[in-house]
Amino acid sequence: MVYKRLFHWAHGGLTMTTAIKIDFVSDVSCPWCVIGLRALQTALSRMGGEVAADIRFQPFELNPQISPEGEDIGEHIARKYGSSAEQLANTQEMIRARGAELGFEFGLGKRSRIYNTFDAHRLLHWAEGSGKQRALKEALFAAYFTEGRDPSAQAVLEDVVAKVGLDAPRARQILSSNEYADEVRARERLYLNKGIHAVPAVIINDRYLIQGGQPVEAFERVLRKVAGEMSAADAS
Repeated sequence: MVYKRLFHWAHGGLTMTTAIKIDFVSDVSCPWCVIGLRALQTALSRMGGEVAADIRFQPFELNPQISPEGEDIGEHIARKYGSSAEQLANTQEMIRARGAELGFEFGLGKRSRIYNTFDAHRLLHWAEGSGKQRALKEALFAAYFTEGRDPSAQAVLEDVVAKVGLDAPRARQILSSNEYADEVRARERLYLNKGIHAVPAVIINDRYLIQGGQPVEAFERVLRKVAGEMSAADAS
């Protein structure tokens, strides 16, 4: 794949911008994915016009077998990770604080259950290329983590779609069918086969992998490394 180099005006002069591709593999019900996305966005903003990022959101389901009615978060975490109620509370507070530092509100006490997210991923797949995929992803994060809404409920999904300016009747049609189900499952298998078993997984230019809710500095360091290598390659 050939990555384009663009130009922009900065500080009164003409400078080069490096265009990169970022695949952000994540789940709607993953709090560390919120933190990872916010940290990535902050790192990109710190770089000003040095990098132009094409971010594509790729599907990953933390709990693909979860029942339609969802599961109590405390019971789920205890069963899956062996965490106590105290450990869960400490982790949630740490996540809340990290989110607040990055400008995202985790509404503690508003979420009591974890849900199936497959339909949300189908809508995100549909939104790819619309220019609104990122807005939809962020709105889904806010609906679940800030407002405590059920991201598996069709009415919630239709409302979120409408809020970001996408076609709600078209979303209703998708949700009432199996449209994009095969495509989403194929993408999920693709990343599992590439060794992605935890999220967020941020893949830059199909080459660099950053995993977990890393700090802003970690993302900025890798982005500058990629931009520098691409500049050196262009100069050679």
